[in-house]
Amino acid sequence: MDEPRRPTLRDIALAAGLSKAATSYALRGIRGSEKTIARVQGIARDMGWTADPVARALAGGRSGNVAIIGSLGDLWRQGLAVMLSEALHEQGMFSAISDVDTSPERERNALRALTLRRVDAAIVLPVDPSALYWAEVPERIQLVSIGDALLHRPVAHTVLFDNEYGISTALGHLAELGHQSIGLLAPSLPSTPGRPAQLLVQQLGQERGMSVAVASSASSVAGAAEAATALLARKARPTALLCLSDSLAFGAYRAARSLNLDIPRDVSILGFDDSELAPLISPALTTFGWDEAAIVAAGIESVVNDDAPASVSFRPEFLVRSSTGRCTSAP
Repeated sequence: MDEPRRPTLRDIALAAGLSKAATSYALRGIRGSEKTIARVQGIARDMGWTADPVARALAGGRSGNVAIIGSLGDLWRQGLAVMLSEALHEQGMFSAISDVDTSPERERNALRALTLRRVDAAIVLPVDPSALYWAEVPERIQLVSIGDALLHRPVAHTVLFDNEYGISTALGHLAELGHQSIGLLAPSLPSTPGRPAQLLVQQLGQERGMSVAVASSASSVAGAAEAATALLARKARPTALLCLSDSLAFGAYRAARSLNLDIPRDVSILGFDDSELAPLISPALTTFGWDEAAIVAAGIESVVNDDAPASVSFRPEFLVRSSTGRCTSAP
């Protein structure tokens, strides 16, 4: 006799007359009115749904172990990795965080190690999303990529960022302030078709008639300070620095002060991920805020729910603070 089909999230959503996302949140009791949560959980019980992800995992011969792998040098990524780990634990699952720095070789070794461990899934913040080694990960291990699509693992779920909106907004803001000479501080990661932010700055800057000088940097404040110093020490130095993370922006602050440049009178500085320190430093950093809680929820959803969307995209909020100002004159 055939085993009865286990009800899916889609089945419960149809019975409840709700979207799959709303149903998922109600099943976990984290969003929705008390009445809606009770109604959805009642429907799930009647249909034989097992809400506990650990029980579901064990029933399918799974371990409940999830790896979190990424280049975690900057503060925002570190915080996101911790949030992911805490969210997995709230789901009754287990996590281990691996920092692979900016090394594709270390990333590949971390992925190879997954085959020797009882791991059901890996949430990755990839160093090189275009690398061939993503195809080497066994199909039994579900991959969820945050920030970049994996070109050689197209079935992997993705949580993407609307970098085009962020870059366009940043350059538009600087253009309105009269800046035409821009320095771009980018992390020292492989430049690939899956990571277009640096190319977008150059492309959109050119369309606006801006001059863009690019410097690559380690994610540390000291490394960013060194790269920013090289940009700002130029004879025709940029009047604004766009930094693709707040950690890089903090290094740019150090570089500006070492050169006795005032922020924002002599140089405007923008970050890109609204670190907790961004509004606390002086002057407060103009940057972009991301809904980290929603990003984490989307990543976890891809791990625990078979019917989760294959790809979700997030748009940042532009936070104008005191680190950007009108360009007084070219140096």
